This record gives sequence, C-alpha cells and structure tokens, in this order.
Amino acid sequence: MAHFTDIRALAFDLDGTLVDSAPGLASAVDAALTELQLPAAGVERVATWIGNGADILIERALNWAQGHAPREEALREARILFDKHYADTVESGSLLYPHVQETLAKLAAQNLPMAIVTNKPTPFVAPLLQSLGIADYFSLVIGGDDVAAKKPHPAPLFMVLGKFGLLPGELLFVGDSRNDILAAQAAGCPCIGMNYGYNYGEPVATSQPDITLDHFNDLMPALGL
Repeated sequence: MAHFTDIRALAFDLDGTLVDSAPGLASAVDAALTELQLPAAGVERVATWIGNGADILIERALNWAQGHAPREEALREARILFDKHYADTVESGSLLYPHVQETLAKLAAQNLPMAIVTNKPTPFVAPLLQSLGIADYFSLVIGGDDVAAKKPHPAPLFMVLGKFGLLPGELLFVGDSRNDILAAQAAGCPCIGMNYGYNYGEPVATSQPDITLDHFNDLMPALGL
C-alpha cells in the first residue's frame, strides 16, 4: 500500500470501529424512552443512530418515538436520563470487535503513536477503554466534549496532528462511518473504512475512504506490517 508509506501515527474511532457498543447504548436509550413513557427502539434501530454523539443520538431517538422533532426541554430531560442509564451499561454493554486487542498490541510494538477520536461524551471514554483493557495503547484520547466541533468536522483530527506534531499525510485515521471518513478527508489525512461498523445502515465505501477492510487484523497487511 504505497499510499500509507508516510504514516507515523494512527487515530481510531471508537464505537463501531474498536468496540461494539450498540447493546449498551441501546439499553440506555430504551431505558430513557421507557421512563418518558415512549416506546423502546431496540438495538438494531439504535445502531443506525450512532456516530454523531449523545445529543444527536437522543434527538434521533425522540424524533422516532414521538413522530416529530423534539422540543428543547424534552431533549434535555432525555439526555439526563440517557446519561444516568448509560453510566450503568457503558462497560457491560460494550465488547471489543474480533482481533482488536492483538492488533493494537502489534501496532504498539511498531512504536506508532495511537489516538482515540470519538464523538462519545468524554466522561464515558476513559473508563470504557480501561474496562476493555486497551487504554494503555493510546497516548491521546479525544472525546466529544474535548473539541468545539465533533466529527465530521476535522477539528478533532487537527488536535491530534498538533499534539503529535505531524503533517496530515502522516496520520492514518481508521473509522466505520461517513463521519470518520469526512473528518479525515477534510483534515487531509488518509483513512480506512471498516465494513463491519454501524454507519447508519449504509456501506462505508459510499464515503470513499482510501480503502475498506472487512476485519480489524487486516490493518497490519494494509500498512505493510
């Protein structure tokens, strides 16, 4: 992969890329909806709403459950309920995708700095990484509350470039959704799309990442490692 020969660091999305977090997110969304006396959405539907952060996840859930755009007060109440329930399920409802642990270990052995760039609310990110046993692989973690603009805006990736002291072409971003690919493209970074993630029910190839991969351990040969 000649395109990736200049790579000096990697950044990863979290939900749908490293972690199958849909069960925990769906559990918290449904618990919040139930408290509001609204119908539960279920994990398959909630999975299509993941990727833009908790506020938009809740907005999509209320829009579906109520059949119309939610009011600001309803959004605030539902977000408080979601946070309460997600704090209880963020770890138990999240699992690493196959081959993530061993592939991250192999990448770390190459002395490649690695970052997490996620739209997930920041307070939930570090405990989740710790519970899954992958926190030590990442020297930089950027959550949804750490930047003024979330993905698909390139701001989080510009932060990674600044912290790592890299040019855009030296940072490879790996994600599963159009938000990830658009953010990387806007920042000028090469990117890989993972086919197994959420991405609103559409193929990640639609967003034209540099390449798509079916399995996380395909990363090593893609990087020539």
